[in-house]
Amino acid sequence: MLKETVTGTFLEHEPMAKHTSYGIGGPARAYITPADQEDLAAILRFAQENNIPTFFSGSGSNLLVADEGFDGIVITLGKSFTRLSIEGSRIEAEVGVMLGKMVKETTKRNLTGLESMIGVPGTLGGALVMNAGAFGGEISNCLDTINVMTMNGTTKTYKQSEIDFSYRHSTFPADEILVSAAFTLTEKPAEEIQSQRAQASQGRKDTQPLRYRSAGSVFKNPKPDLAAGYLIDQAGLKGTRQGDAEISPKHANFFVNHGQAKAADVVALIRLAKKTVQEKFDVNLELEIKTLGFAPGTFTI
Repeated sequence: MLKETVTGTFLEHEPMAKHTSYGIGGPARAYITPADQEDLAAILRFAQENNIPTFFSGSGSNLLVADEGFDGIVITLGKSFTRLSIEGSRIEAEVGVMLGKMVKETTKRNLTGLESMIGVPGTLGGALVMNAGAFGGEISNCLDTINVMTMNGTTKTYKQSEIDFSYRHSTFPADEILVSAAFTLTEKPAEEIQSQRAQASQGRKDTQPLRYRSAGSVFKNPKPDLAAGYLIDQAGLKGTRQGDAEISPKHANFFVNHGQAKAADVVALIRLAKKTVQEKFDVNLELEIKTLGFAPGTFTI
């Protein structure tokens, strides 16, 4: 039994609504926080040997989980893999470190490279997989190496150049879990860093519905100069509601939960936005959020 081998936290039939920024999602068969790398290796080997579907989650800030839940194991390193060390301009961090903490600690030391990501929710691991970015910066820009663990419990290291990073995308294999990463930042005068950080922070407050539960941007921008939110807005969908889910009147690429929204409500809005934008502008919007537990074709129109 897997439960007996786990030395970290093992929760059975755990509602994923407790572990996503949306506050939405049915139960996972098991929700596991490994204690350390040895524990993680044992869990991955067990899942592989028993053909159990496995999903790697950070803080759940970019995730929509089906109302029916997920018949598999969700592994999160968000509470246990949280070591962060900074020596000079070199940063080594485990993937459970919150991105906000990295921004705070590096800007405090006048190190530039991450300050545009102030306020971006989630863990370092999720940010690397999604190549998170904001206001012109991307997490991969100052990355050196990444350590991962494979499903048979062995570790390997990638150099930044061995992974292709593009807009909200990376080529990390889906069956490998990121464990830690190293970065090299550069020094910059404190006032310049603080100015950029303040601009990014204010920009977020001005344009995003931060008072409500959401998963950030639902769709990727189709082109650098064409925003998904602009297209959804121009399609006349701002403020559209389905149950307790709404296409935010403040930012049309944020779909918010007013309290009791179901995954089915958000799915209905996603499908509506995709269909309307496709019909009006001949643009196929691609999801930026991660989804879990849905039947194939749920998001295809």
